Amino acid sequence: MKYLSPFLGAVLVVMNIDSAYAADRFTYEAKTFQEALAAGKPILVHVTAPWCGTCKMQKPIVAALGAQREYTALTIFDVDFDTQKDAMRQLNIQQRSRLVVFKDKAEIARAVGITSHEAIKVLMQKAL
Repeated sequence: MKYLSPFLGAVLVVMNIDSAYAADRFTYEAKTFQEALAAGKPILVHVTAPWCGTCKMQKPIVAALGAQREYTALTIFDVDFDTQKDAMRQLNIQQRSRLVVFKDKAEIARAVGITSHEAIKVLMQKAL
């Protein structure tokens, strides 16, 4: 058992290093979003609902892309379609499975219902 501990420690260090290169991800809060926007950070807003099949297809793709080093500067905000109606009004969003991209303090792209890995990647790259 003594030999497992250093190995496990090394694995945890590597996992932490990898997560240091991932996009920041938050549940949408107006203040946090406005701070990121005012700072000119690249932002992806992802509107989902737990019962939405399209959203369920998008989530692992957004998560996998967000975990890549390329997206270290990206901030992802998750908005719950059912419970965050204020956020949806603030962002002028009416539909679930919506992806909205902000760059240099301005919205630059929107997409709804896309589930292709490549299409989501292209959209996320626009923020960088």
